Formats: sequence, C-alpha cells, structure tokens
Amino acid sequence: MIFRNGSGRDGRLLVTSRIGGDAADGGAPRPSRRGFGLTGPGGGPRRPRFRLVRRLLGGGAAVLLLGSLAGGMVAWTKYEQLVADLPTVDGLRTYQPPVMSRLYSGDDRVMAELAAERRIFVPYSAIPARVKNAVIATEDQKFYTHGGVNPFAILRAGLTDLTMNKGHRPIGASTITQQVARIMLLGSKQTLSLERKAKEALLAIRIEQTLSKDKILEIYLNEIYLGAGAYGVGAAAQTYFNKPLDQLDDAQAAFLGALPKSPSNYNPYRFPDAALARRNLVLQQMVEIGAITEEQARLAQAEPLVPQAFTRPGPAPGSEWFGEEVRRQLIERYGQDTTMQGGLLVHTSMDPHIQQVATAAMRDGLMSYDHDHGGWRGPVAHLDEIASGADAGQWVPALAHTARPPGMLDSWRLGVLLSPATGEIGWLEGPAAHAEPRSGRLLARDMAWMRRWRAPRAGDVLMVEPQADGGGVALRQVPKVEGALVTMDVRTGRVLAMVGGWSFGQSQFNRATQALRQPGSSFKPFVYLTAMEQGISPSQKFDDSPVSYGTWHPNNYEKDFWGPTTLHDALRESRNLVTIRLAAHIGMKSVANMATSLQLVESMPHVLPAALGAVETTVLREAGAYATIAAGGRLVTPTLIDNVQDRDGHVLWQPPGLALQAAVPPAGTAAPVPAATPQPAAAGSGAPMAAPAAVASPVVAGVPADGPVLVDTRPQVASPDSAYQIVAMMRDVILRGTGDRAGQGIDRPIAGKTGTSQNFNDAWFAGFSPDIVTIVWVGFDTPQTLGKNETGGTIAGPIWNRVMKAVLADRPRLDFPVPQGLTLARYNTGMGMAVDAFKPDQVPGISADLNANATGALTAEDTGAETMPDSESDMAASPSAAPAGVPAAGPAGVPGQPAPSAVAPAAPAGGGDIGMGGLY
Repeated sequence: MIFRNGSGRDGRLLVTSRIGGDAADGGAPRPSRRGFGLTGPGGGPRRPRFRLVRRLLGGGAAVLLLGSLAGGMVAWTKYEQLVADLPTVDGLRTYQPPVMSRLYSGDDRVMAELAAERRIFVPYSAIPARVKNAVIATEDQKFYTHGGVNPFAILRAGLTDLTMNKGHRPIGASTITQQVARIMLLGSKQTLSLERKAKEALLAIRIEQTLSKDKILEIYLNEIYLGAGAYGVGAAAQTYFNKPLDQLDDAQAAFLGALPKSPSNYNPYRFPDAALARRNLVLQQMVEIGAITEEQARLAQAEPLVPQAFTRPGPAPGSEWFGEEVRRQLIERYGQDTTMQGGLLVHTSMDPHIQQVATAAMRDGLMSYDHDHGGWRGPVAHLDEIASGADAGQWVPALAHTARPPGMLDSWRLGVLLSPATGEIGWLEGPAAHAEPRSGRLLARDMAWMRRWRAPRAGDVLMVEPQADGGGVALRQVPKVEGALVTMDVRTGRVLAMVGGWSFGQSQFNRATQALRQPGSSFKPFVYLTAMEQGISPSQKFDDSPVSYGTWHPNNYEKDFWGPTTLHDALRESRNLVTIRLAAHIGMKSVANMATSLQLVESMPHVLPAALGAVETTVLREAGAYATIAAGGRLVTPTLIDNVQDRDGHVLWQPPGLALQAAVPPAGTAAPVPAATPQPAAAGSGAPMAAPAAVASPVVAGVPADGPVLVDTRPQVASPDSAYQIVAMMRDVILRGTGDRAGQGIDRPIAGKTGTSQNFNDAWFAGFSPDIVTIVWVGFDTPQTLGKNETGGTIAGPIWNRVMKAVLADRPRLDFPVPQGLTLARYNTGMGMAVDAFKPDQVPGISADLNANATGALTAEDTGAETMPDSESDMAASPSAAPAGVPAAGPAGVPGQPAPSAVAPAAPAGGGDIGMGGLY
C-alpha cells in the first residue's frame, strides 16, 4: 500500500516510532534529534525554506501597517484642522454680491454711482448662453460633470508642471467651484500653498453638495474680476463694449471668457494682439464643447476686437456738492459698507436744470466780484523759450506739458501769450493725445484789465475761455472769494439745487452745509416774526435813536436816525436800532426760542447783538427757516433725498412729516376752498380789505374718494397769521427796500431780505416766492472784509435774481395765500404807502401804546444785557457765547420814545459803532 508521503509506511506511525522507538528495533529508543519534521540528506534535519525572506516580509508588513496607521492619524488630524478652519457655505444660499449704489436726480436720471467695486449683478436666467459657454469652455469644461474637484485635471497639471522648464508659470487645475470657494470664502489674496489648495478642494466639495450648478455659475460670473475696475460679466460687458450683456455677439462673449485667466495681460487697450489671440482660442474651445459650430467660430474670429470706450456715470455737471452731501448722509445712516456695496437706489430731489443755472450764476457772480476787487494776479506759468510771434511748433509741446491749476473750469483752456502788443494767444483744443493748436485774440477789455495790474510778456501761460461770438478769447482766473447757494421747494423742503463753493475739484468743503457764518441782517425777520407772535402790529413804531449798552454803541448802517419808525419801514430798510429795541421789548429768550424752533440755530446766546445776526448758521439751515415762513409757519426741514430703496426695491427711508395715504372723506366733508388773492384798498384810505372765506389747511382733510390724502404731521412753529405778516413786510424789502436789486425784472410775488455781517465779512440774500426759496451767501473762507459798502444786496442779490428768474420762468404764477381772518390794508407809514396784514385785534396803521399795561421797566433779564460782552471786540471773538455777569449801563429804551440820556448818549464822532452782526 502506498501512502501520500510516497512510501509504503504511514507517516503517523513514523512519528510514533520516532517518539517511542521503532518496532523493528525491539522498541529501543533512538538518539534524540533537534527539531521535528523531515530529515535532510544523510538523515539530518531540514531547515525551513526562505525563512529570512519571510521574516523581512513580515517585518515590512508590520512597519507598513504601523506607518499607515501613523500616517492615517496624522492625515486625520490635519484634516480635522483644515475642516475646523473652513468657513461655512450656508451663506452662499442667499448670495448677495457687493453691488454699487446709484443716485438718481429728480428726473430719474443717474447722477452718480457709489461703489467700492463696480459690479452689475445679473441673475443666472438673464446671462446669455454664449457667455456661460465661453467661460466654461476656457475655465472648466467638465463643470457639469465633476463634483467640485477634477482629479484628472489635477494629475495632468501636476505632470505638466514637473516636466516644464524652470521659471514657467504653473498650470492651474482649479475648477469653477474651487474658484468660487477661493473668491467667496477663502479670499483671493491668500498665499498659494498646498494647504490652501486642500481647503479649496474641501470647500468645493461642500459647495457642490449645497448649491446647484446654476447657482455656483451665477456666483462665479458675478464675482470674478475682469479688469478695468469691472467685477462680473455684466460690468465687463459695459466696460469693454458699452453694451448690456444680452447684446453681445459670439466674439465679444468669447473675449469675456478670455479675461478670467489674466485680465491685465489681455487688456484690449494695452495688449490688443494678445487679447485677440486669446479670444480666438476661446472660440475654438467653444467649438470643442459644441457650443458653436466651426462656421460660427470662423466668422467670429474674423471679427476685429474693437473695445468701445465707456464713461462711468459720474456726478452730473455741477452736482458734486449735492451728491457728496447725499453720500455723507447715507454713510451716517447706513454705514460705509451698505452705502458703497449695498446696491441702494437713492432718489434725490436735485433738479439738473436748476442745478446748472445755480452753478453758473454763482460762478459768474464770484468772477464778477473778483474782477472788480481782486485785480489780475498774474500768469499761471511762463515759458521762457517762447518769444513774441513764435510758431505752433515751438509752443505746442511746452504748453501740452503745463499742468492745469486747481479750480480751473472744464470750459477754460491754458493758453500761451504770443504777442503782448496784439493780445494774440494760442491754446490746445481736444484730448491731450490728439490736441489741435488754435489761436485767437484776447478781448480788448481783458487786455486793458491785465495791463492795469501787470505788464504781460510773451510766453505767459494764461487761463482763457474761447468765446462763441466773434471768435475772441476771454481772460480768466480762479477767484479767491467763495460762495454758497441753496434752492428748495417751499412746501416740501426738497432741495432742488446746492452749490457749495467755486470748484468741488479745488475744495470739497461744502460751504452750504458745513460753513458756520453770521447771517447778519438776514436774521432780522425772525426777530420780527417773534414780535408778530406776541401780537405786535406791523405798523407799531419803535424809536430809531442812539442807544448804548456798556461799551457797545450800536448804530444804523447809514449812521443816521429816523426817530419813531414803523416795524414795516424798519425791516424794509434794515434799521439796526429799531431791531435792537424790538428785541429788548419782546426779550431775547423769545427770539432764541423762535430761532431754535425754526432749526435756524441749535442754540444762541440771549444777548441783543444776536438780534442783528451775531450768531452762526449755515445756508441750508437758513433756507429751511425762510421756507417755514413762506409755508405759513409750518416747520420745513430741508431734504436732499426723496427715498432710499434696497436692491430689491423696498423703501428703507423717506422724509418724515409728509405722506400720501388713501382715505375716504367723511360724509358731508368738502374739499377746502383755495384762497383768493385779496386786493388792496384805495391808496391812503386805510380801509380794510376783505380776507378770503376759506383757506386750505396744511393738513388736507377731504378729497374725492378715488384720490390720495396728503397727511402733514410737521409741527406748526408759528401761526399762519404771523408768518403772512412777515411775508407782506418782506415783499416791500424787494419792491423798494434794501433788496430792490434782487427783484429787478421779476414780475412774480416774491419776498426777501438782505444780510451783511460785521465789517462786511458776509454778504447774504435770502428770499422766496410762494413755492421756491433761494439763499445766497458770498464771503471768504477765512473771514475778511469784502470791501466797504459791499452788502448782501449788491453782491448776493444779483446772483439770487438770476437763479430765481430761471426757476420761475417755467412755473405758473402763484400768490402768497392769505390766512382767514387777516385784514390787508394800505396805509401811510410816515415814509410812504405800504400794504400790511393785520390780525382781528389790530387796527391798521395804528401804533399802540405797548407800555399801557406794563408793570415796570424792562430788566436786564428781559433784554439779555446781563450777558453783554465788555466790548465789541469780545463779541467778535466769541459771537455765540458772551461772558455773563456784566451789568447794563441802564434800562433799555422805551419803545416809541427817545432813549433816556443815561443809556443813550449822543453818538460818538463818526456815528458810533455799527451794530454787531447786522448791517444792511
């Protein structure tokens, strides 16, 4: 029998026999041998095969296992660290990119853009397919099939980078999703590293799990920077081709697809050949993915790459002051980020036509003053190499490199004087790169003006303005004097125009809103309004005679005295002494309360010089205060913004006080009857005129059921009766008083008041029609005199006149509505006939005895004399806060009577001191 071991013996018996002895040997034990198993040749033991190899393999496997475990632990730890630092992707669900805010003028035209990044958001559904395909073809052809990371692209990029020569730019392998992760969540400015790439990959996978492919592509196409300040394809289409995105053809769409790789290297203005080659490559890649056909690509590649210059909507001409003030208010209300990146839609009240008129009127007024008072201050520069009669080849290169001085207007040109004898001058016209030489002659009057101050020389560089008529050239220079202007709607407070100075480019300081200046006599109407509120009649007389308080000796501008004078005449002719006595009678506390209620000032001292305008306010504040008078005493707050909307069109803010709401009128309620304009009685009769039977209330209570209701919740700071009394008095200021120059050529009902501060430092004119108010200020930034007798009527009045003529030309004629119960009467004031309004308890033309019910003489508290400064110089140093505790020299003058000798000595030689603050 043959066993499996190849022998005739059972191996099991063999083992037994080895242990217990062989049966053939009688069971005797054999010598012991090392080990068990098979024997080798000669009967010796056989060693295990490949024992060393097995040990090496086992050890290697153990090391590999331990290394794998250690590496896994390290990798897991690193992964945990990466994951812990990763931002969340949940915010991308409600993605809202930073979008520029837009400012719209009153006619709904874009007047300015506010942006940290110029971006036009375009939703996925509005992005043309050719634009999507162009970007996908060049940036990520597997976009719709990978899960956020393309491993084949990574492998290809790695092998390519290893085989590339040193110094070459590495090949990228980032998918669109990875780029979204870097731009949106990691930040594009991080240093390139393996750790950052790992974060990108992990985030890309998370993004793919969170968002749809369409949403990812929408984010990418709106976020990516495409050069020239354009973020996103919408802004890029406008920047490079001046077209909306949906009007691009295949070639233009392909160019946008070429930009993400390197916007600066493919700039069509700087590198047109590289940009064209890259665009054609993108077109070919679009063929590869089947987006376009070979024929379409061939036609698109034949199309020239011609970018269209795009001009970013900047401030509308002359609107820089207005737009900057709106921006400042938005930042104060919403913060920098929301204002510049929140996509706000801001509808302003600016009227472009009125703004241009106001800007031109202010500049012409300042140039006129500068021409008359400043003299010619010399050339801008001098070109030494230019001799008399030089040809264009000599002066054109030198003039082209001469810098424009600050404050030079866009319509002006730099010109070189070629002949001092004839006034021949040459200048350049057109863009700097293609400027054409022109020549002309200075106007004769400008040559004479120039020679009066300095001798001109050939080669002098002058600022000139070519004239349309006659081909002459006007000499120009930037004035040193400044000005400010505000025009606004009386009823609503909507600011229609704002001028903050000569040139926004020269100085961004807004003198209409930021400059605190003394209003001078333009403050007086608010003193008179306070008196009207206390029941004093416009025909009431106060004494116009010398008065002194301590070392302060106020006087009239003319330095004469009229004796008893009606308030009507005193306001018309801006008499300081009557105003002082009136303020002393009614009390400076009442005047201060009125001024603060009108928001003319935040606070003011209770001292008599304040009644003459020795306080500080702004042009915008005074516009609101004058509008309040014109609006019948209802507070008017100036507003530059009609409403603010978010990017979705929801209204975030609109001015309080006025609102429209739908309402059904109560049964039996009729709409208010508009007021009729009363007619004066016969001259000199003193007969009262009939007041209208009804006047429309500021709060409209009844309208047809199908119309809205205007709800006015603004406070009534003065009665309509008192406000109209002031209006009637100020109409005569323009008709035949200190403001007559402002009213020349205007045949509409208008009212106003001049203002000139101490030492002729500030010139004002403030006036209004029934629907428009305009305030004008002229002065130097560092207060200094404008010149002797340079009053608000002569400097600011003509500017006001020009603006109001233009504004009223396109508006219907309106009359100031007369409140019910007032009586209009024509009477003789003692200085001529006047028409005033009188309340029911007032007798037209009569000056009552205001001291009939007086309990005693006025005290220092009534007049504010206890806080009078020691001298006029003290007041000039601190007009808004006077030292307290200085007693008055005597009681105030009694209204209507000469001042007591103790407090009203004869005026010093020269007529005494002009009243602090108010002049004319």
